[in-house]
Amino acid sequence: MNVENHSALARRIGELKREKNAVILAHYYTAPEVQAVADFLGDSLALSVEAQSVEADVILFAGVHFMAETAKVLCPDKKVLIPCPEAGCSLADSCDAGAFAAFRAQHPDHTVVSYVNTTVEVKALTDICCTSSNALKVVESIPADRPVIFAPDRNLGSYIRKLTGRENMLLWDGACHVHEEFSLEKLLALKREHPAAKVVAHPECRAYIVAVADYVGSTAGILSYCGQSDAQEFIVVTEAGILAEMRRRHPEKRFIPAPPDDETCGCNNCRYMKMVTLENIAAALETLSPEIVLDERIRRLAERSIRNMINIK
Repeated sequence: MNVENHSALARRIGELKREKNAVILAHYYTAPEVQAVADFLGDSLALSVEAQSVEADVILFAGVHFMAETAKVLCPDKKVLIPCPEAGCSLADSCDAGAFAAFRAQHPDHTVVSYVNTTVEVKALTDICCTSSNALKVVESIPADRPVIFAPDRNLGSYIRKLTGRENMLLWDGACHVHEEFSLEKLLALKREHPAAKVVAHPECRAYIVAVADYVGSTAGILSYCGQSDAQEFIVVTEAGILAEMRRRHPEKRFIPAPPDDETCGCNNCRYMKMVTLENIAAALETLSPEIVLDERIRRLAERSIRNMINIK
């Protein structure tokens, strides 16, 4: 789509937001033109918190399905729209609620910590949620002698287990298709080409990627680090959608996306996030659908685990 069409759709979306009393929450991994029409842009934790304070009648979540579910959990009286219901999440899909319930039943003495990248049904089986921004703080809030189940991301869980030294953490065997695919060999080659560049990586990456990073953190943490660092070049080892916000905030700096092992697959882009477009955002606002609808019992159980996370300071 050309710039002219983008502009026309963006204007129409602005009109529809005013007409429907709607706001758009968008994740950093969505396409740049989608980020540009958002009222609030952030990572999973920031958007979860923001959803609670939204005063509009309608929340459109420009992101993947579990994010819109989270907004509905926290705002049951609001209409929550998901412009592309097919936009799932490989990490959330790696943790089936039925299988997870059976796993939890085998370890009844464990406190269950689940990443927000899970379905509402898994959140309902969880004691406390976390994001990559606060996973360390969440795990440290649990008494050290209490065993923990951490789901679903084995890489984030392994990273937190190493930071805390907690050997009593059981990890669910799930992963994100984007963060699993980064190539160590190609990353090291980029470091040789750009010796002054700082490597910033998301903790969903494999341990051998995390080990060579100068900074490891959430999308919000990475953005903050790049702004505060004196470095002028950064090799970015996370979903490439974050580059738009990096370049907007710091046009004087250079941000280099780390390549996946197979560069023909476009694996440093989340295919699900990129399913959200200006066209389906406009269509959702026109029709006020598709709408997130949750079972109330499941919603209440999921809300408890999310609020347990939000209440940790």
